[in-house]
Amino acid sequence: MNKPIKFGLRVPAFPLNSSRGTAFRDEIFHFLAALEEQYASAWVADHFVPWYTEVDIMTDTLEAWTGLTYLAGKFENYDFGTIVLSQSYRNPALLAKMAATFQLLSGGRLILAIGAGWKEDEYLAYGYDYPSTATRIHQMGEAVQIIKKMWTEPKATFHGRYYHVEDAICQPKPDPLPPVMIGGGGKKITLRYVAQFADWWNFPGGTPAFYAELLESLREHCDSVGRDYSEIVKTWAIECIAVANTHAAALEIAQSSPLYDPDTSIVGTPEEVETQLRRFTDLGVEHFILRFPDFPKTGTAELFAKEVAPRF
Repeated sequence: MNKPIKFGLRVPAFPLNSSRGTAFRDEIFHFLAALEEQYASAWVADHFVPWYTEVDIMTDTLEAWTGLTYLAGKFENYDFGTIVLSQSYRNPALLAKMAATFQLLSGGRLILAIGAGWKEDEYLAYGYDYPSTATRIHQMGEAVQIIKKMWTEPKATFHGRYYHVEDAICQPKPDPLPPVMIGGGGKKITLRYVAQFADWWNFPGGTPAFYAELLESLREHCDSVGRDYSEIVKTWAIECIAVANTHAAALEIAQSSPLYDPDTSIVGTPEEVETQLRRFTDLGVEHFILRFPDFPKTGTAELFAKEVAPRF
C-alpha cells in the first residue's frame, strides 16, 4: 500500500510585504489558525536576517527555535520542523537537550531538521566561525551523531574532530524519538551523511530531473553503507506554489511573489498542480513543504487543501 502524501506549510520568518512587528506576528497567527485542520506540518527557517537578498537586511526576522517552540505551544495540531537548522548556531549537545524538552512538552510533534549552514554574512556578524563547506558538512555529521547518542544512551560520549561530549546526560529522553531530517544536496558528502544517519531528507526547489539525480546518489550511498534506501523519508520544499481555477489566475498569484521562479515554481489549476507534484511523488517524495505566494491571505492554501491534497 502506498503511503499517504503529507503537506506542510512554510511559515515566513520575515515579511515580503510592509508588515512589521506585531502586525507580522498576527499575520502568522491568523494564517496557521485558518489552516490548522488542513495541513500536517509547519516549518520555519533558521536565519538571523532575511535569507532572500532582495529584501532589506534590516527587515524584521524571527529566530527559528524561539519561533518554533512558541508556535508549537499555540497550535497543537501541527507537527513542527525547521528548514533547516544551521548546525553551527547551537552546540549539538545543547540542541539535543532542547529537542528532547520540545518533544516532551509538545507531545511528540518535532521533526529535527538540520543542515550545514551557508549564509556567511550572518555567521560573521554574529561571531561564528565560517569554515569551508566541507568542514561545515562534517561538523553537521558529527552533530547528528551526538544528538542521536544523547537521545538513546544513558550517558553519551563522543570524540570527533570538531565536537566532543563526555558522559553527557539528556533526561528525559524524547519519546518518541524525533525524526532527524538532513537538508542539502551535496552528492559526495551530505548525501552520504543522509544515508548514514538521517531519518528524513529534504531538498528545496529544483526540477524533478535534478531531484532524481540526487536520489540516485543517495541510493548509491545507501548501498555503500548498508542502509535501506526506502527507510529514508524523502521531502521536497518549494518557495512558490500557486493554484487557481484557471492557469492565468494561478500565474497572476505566483507572479505577485518575488520568490516566483518560472523554471521551478508550481503553478496552475488543481489538475495541473497535481500533475507537477506527481513528478515528485513518482520519485518517492512523501512530504511536501509549501510556500504560498499570497500570504497572509489563506485562499490559495485553502484551495490547495480542498482541491489538490485529496488527490494524493
